[in-house]
Amino acid sequence: MMKKILSTLFLLSLTACGFTPQYGSSAGTAGYAPVEGLDKVEIAMIPNEEGVYLRNLLIDNFYRGGYPGTPAYVLSVEEIVETNTNLDLTIDSESTRKQIKLRTVMRLKDKSTGQDVLKRDLRAITSYNVLGSQFTTRVSEKDAREAALEDLARQIETQITLYFKR
Repeated sequence: MMKKILSTLFLLSLTACGFTPQYGSSAGTAGYAPVEGLDKVEIAMIPNEEGVYLRNLLIDNFYRGGYPGTPAYVLSVEEIVETNTNLDLTIDSESTRKQIKLRTVMRLKDKSTGQDVLKRDLRAITSYNVLGSQFTTRVSEKDAREAALEDLARQIETQITLYFKR
């Protein structure tokens, strides 16, 4: 009984401290409510195949109501730098697990002033198994790379959301 009372008091104190949900409104509407401000951001081209994949993820997350008519901000992401590392080696010095590290820098620029209003260094790390079949290893590597790019997209969305919520 005491745990229920303490849990209820804790949850009530969250709203008293100014806690608001990142996605959605404090009015308690059901479902996903797009974050205000994401539709004001133009997403610039990102170099390379990984950059195109990342840009498409960002477009899907930012423009739920369609492309912005007159965006006030420009999001630019530098070329993604990939580093591969062998994690697990057999007695014969063959790798059985590899790690992919992706690193980039994002900038949010105010179009009216031309100034960077937000700059963040981003990193994503994932790993995959090196299997006996070259095909399955390639598929595992591709899936791991896409998971890391999805992580970068979430980081970018979170950083911009926090900027607009300040």
